[in-house]
Amino acid sequence: MTSVATLPARDPAARRPVPRRYLMCRPEHFDVTYAINPWMDTADPVNRVLALAQWDGLRAAYEAHGHRVEVIEPIAGLPDMVFAANGGLVIGDRALSARFANPERAQEGPAFHAWMAARGFATVAAARETNEGEGDFAIAADRILAGTGFRSAPGAHEEVAEFFGLPVVSLDLVDPRFYHLDTALMVLDDTIAYYPGAFSGPSARLLAGLYPDALIADEEDANVLGLNGVCDGYHVFLSEKAVGLAEQLRARGYQPIGIDLSELLKSGGSVKCCTLELHGVRTAAGSGTD
Repeated sequence: MTSVATLPARDPAARRPVPRRYLMCRPEHFDVTYAINPWMDTADPVNRVLALAQWDGLRAAYEAHGHRVEVIEPIAGLPDMVFAANGGLVIGDRALSARFANPERAQEGPAFHAWMAARGFATVAAARETNEGEGDFAIAADRILAGTGFRSAPGAHEEVAEFFGLPVVSLDLVDPRFYHLDTALMVLDDTIAYYPGAFSGPSARLLAGLYPDALIADEEDANVLGLNGVCDGYHVFLSEKAVGLAEQLRARGYQPIGIDLSELLKSGGSVKCCTLELHGVRTAAGSGTD
C-alpha cells in the first residue's frame, strides 16, 4: 500500500546480536480442540508435558543469549494463547492489541489488551479491523511488512500504518498452510528470508524487488515452519528441522539456533508464533511475570 525503496545490504562480518525484549505465554492449557488451519488435527493428541518442556527450552535459549522475556498469564479455555505473537503489535510506547478472525481465539485479544494496558504504555488501543498482531505484521527496519488473505483484513494494514506512523507494505498470502505472514517470511538483519510459493505472484515479485538479496526458503523448510523464526541481528532461533535454511543463514554470517517445538507445531506454530517482540521497549513497568 506504500511505495518503499530497497534497503542496502550489510557486511556479514559486522553482524552483532542486539538484546531484545519478548513477551511469551507458557502453554499450560495448550491443546488442539478445534481446527482453524491445515496443521490442526483434533485426533492427534497433544503431549502437554512435552509442549511445556519445549517452550521452556525456547525461553531458556532466549535468556542464554541475553534477551529479556516477560510472561503473560495463560488463561484456561484459550489453548492457542501460547502463540503470543498474535496478541498484538508493540513499537516503543505504542501498543495495538489484536482482533482475532476466528471465534475460538476471540478472547485472546482482550487478554493481551489488558496486559498492555496494565504495563503502562503511553498509547494502547484495541484494533478495529481484524488484525492478528505479529502473526501478520513484521517490523523490518523503517517499514512494516503486512500479510493478508486468511486472518488479517486489508483494512488492518491502513489502521496499523496510521497508528504507528510507519509505511506498510501489503502482501497477499495464497497458501492455507501459510495462513500468517510469520509462517512464510522471517525478518533478518538487513534483509528477509521467505518462501515465494506462499504469496501471490505480484506479492512475490514485490518482495524480490525490495529484497534482491533475500534468502529463499524451499518448500521442505517452509513445511516445517522454518521461516517462523526470530533474529536478534546475529542469532536466528528457528526450527531445528529447517536444515537447508540454517545452512543459508550460516553462509550469510548468521548463527542459527535450532529449536524443537514439535508439539506446538501440531497447532501450526513454532518459534516466532510463541514470541511477541516488544520493539524499542527498554524499561520493565506495569504487570507481567519475569
